[in-house]
Amino acid sequence: MTATATPAARFRPGLSLLLILGAITALRLLAAAFIPLTEDEAYYRLWALHPAFGYYDHPPMVAWWIHAGMALAGDTPLGVRLIPCLSCLATSLMAFDLAAQLSWDEATAGRAAVWCNATLLIGAGGLLAIPDAASTPFWTLTLCCLARTRGPGAPGWWVAAGAAAGLACLSKYSALFLAPGAVLWLLLQPGGLASLKKPWPWLAALVAAAIFSLNLAWNAEHHWVSFAKQFGRAAPGRFDPRFELELMAGQFLLLNPFVAVFALRALPRWRSRDGGDLSLPLLTTAPFAAYLLLHALHDRVQAHWPVPVYPALALAAAAMASGPQGGGWRVVRALAAPFGLGLAALGLAHAALPQTDLKKGDPAVQLRDWPGFAARIEASRRAAGAAWVGTLSYGVTSQLLAQRAIQAPVVELIERDRYAMDHDAPRPDLARPGLVVDLERRVSPAALSACFTFVRPIGPALRDGGRSHESRYQMALVSGPRVDAIGQGCRVGG
Repeated sequence: MTATATPAARFRPGLSLLLILGAITALRLLAAAFIPLTEDEAYYRLWALHPAFGYYDHPPMVAWWIHAGMALAGDTPLGVRLIPCLSCLATSLMAFDLAAQLSWDEATAGRAAVWCNATLLIGAGGLLAIPDAASTPFWTLTLCCLARTRGPGAPGWWVAAGAAAGLACLSKYSALFLAPGAVLWLLLQPGGLASLKKPWPWLAALVAAAIFSLNLAWNAEHHWVSFAKQFGRAAPGRFDPRFELELMAGQFLLLNPFVAVFALRALPRWRSRDGGDLSLPLLTTAPFAAYLLLHALHDRVQAHWPVPVYPALALAAAAMASGPQGGGWRVVRALAAPFGLGLAALGLAHAALPQTDLKKGDPAVQLRDWPGFAARIEASRRAAGAAWVGTLSYGVTSQLLAQRAIQAPVVELIERDRYAMDHDAPRPDLARPGLVVDLERRVSPAALSACFTFVRPIGPALRDGGRSHESRYQMALVSGPRVDAIGQGCRVGG
């Protein structure tokens, strides 16, 4: 790590870097247009139809982004994913800017921008319209603003950092860890304690709190539903070290092994100023990383949870790869970008092309044949004389609604709190028969009998996954509700 420190004002992204990032963005947009929506994306699309300051599972930013994207590109997969795709480009440029602000040279800054895309979750998953897509750029923007608080115009940059952090919290609650991360960074850098004696960091905290209060107020009006949903995961359970190993091994692979080895080398160098500064990206990451390690002692950490800190880790890795490297490390550095970008491209091509599906255990099956399946459910509904369609999961509900093929109300019968925002949707007439459909393992006629006086299975429905894959669903005609299935929901097991 011997690169010469370069003043940030001396360089901007070069033409070659802009062309590389532009090509990556164009391919990402192309993939976004052709890859069908995941169940979660279809669910967040429902949120976007009803903009609010909060929802059952998460704060509102992902819904706002989808709403804006659909206004520009229509109610299509590209419209749903447009802003997340563009935000990946913005995040890459922010990684470059952060490296420059921390006095790394132009080569390191460019490598950080490219390696951000070469991490497998951003490279392959950056197009997905999920809360992490919004949290990641705002987290990175917060770091860019914090880096500028050590130079001219510090008060304004503190306010900007607070605004960015507040927007990150409106994207995903994990961004609340930015606050202890910023405090840790200040406490452990020269002159940082003196900064805490000034009003500007506290003004930044007030700005962040004011922005986040939009979601806080929404939660107060809705029985703290999303707080209970998300913060309930933090409750400790039975000790199980397997999750710890799963977290570390999984993140090593998903960060991109060739990037991860350089990031690991960076961890003990957070105090070093040799070539540039790594204290900001590493120390602001530390509280969130510590929480994930603690959580993994008793429960699984979902693979995508750490994504907001990937740009900071990509920068740290790029910094450790700067300057002359030994023979083996030169090879690792040379392989990082082609491996990550190439594997991401293969993954996106596979998701877009059903012809490439594997015969067994292929997760892409979850994306296949939803338009045809929805059309077959509509035909079955008409044939059965059902006035509405019910499901037992948010995923099936959201996918059926996203196809817009069913000419009758479609409602989930279980977790009705998920749809509080959908108060103006057509209500099914439960006095008339309905068609319940979901995966076979979820549909139990005996369990449905707790909610309806009449339950008659009318056969299976198949969703063709291609290459010998078929997802089997069960349909049942129901009538005579025993409970308020729309107001309170059914308690159906099976």
